[in-house]
Amino acid sequence: MLTFILVVLMLFLIPGPAVFLTISQTIKGGTKNGIVTGLGIALGDLGHTFAAVLGLSAILMTSALAFEIIKYLGAAYLVYLGICALIEKSKTTKKPVIKEGKTTASFRQALFIELLNPKTSLFFLAFLPQFVQTNGIPVTIQLLVLGLTFVFMSISYTTLLVFLTSTVGNRFFSKTNRCSHWIGKVVGIVYIGLGLKLALQTQE
Repeated sequence: MLTFILVVLMLFLIPGPAVFLTISQTIKGGTKNGIVTGLGIALGDLGHTFAAVLGLSAILMTSALAFEIIKYLGAAYLVYLGICALIEKSKTTKKPVIKEGKTTASFRQALFIELLNPKTSLFFLAFLPQFVQTNGIPVTIQLLVLGLTFVFMSISYTTLLVFLTSTVGNRFFSKTNRCSHWIGKVVGIVYIGLGLKLALQTQE
């Protein structure tokens, strides 16, 4: 388990879609928005954990068609969110006030983005079994424990990112708010970039 935790920590040091998504949502909507985004990502990872345990992820590994369908659905969703963010008109140059509906949307978006990433499914299917031991404990239980550990570490990591980003953002907005008009545009570009990256991914 200690080895697993150390390896996961090293993986977290490599910026990925979850990192960029959490940071962009925090910049756009504040601390609460960033935290619920991280929770959405973690819930998506939990779904991938159960899929790996049940063997459903193996379908994505063996079926090129299934992989392509999930990949392009995820890419299309990201590009759609990016376009919506780019064309959204900013009504104020002040830091936006986050409403309950806004955080709910952020949670839902993060969840769908994570679930619709076939690479994440293949990652869990290939990564978790490497730490399964022949110690008498059922493999299913070991995979669940490893997956839940990953999810807990993911929540902790994204929460830390949120507070760091929020601190930097608060200092930025305390000095000037003229650039806040472009925050949504930056977020839109990030979404589109992630969507294009996902569309170009291969099954190997």
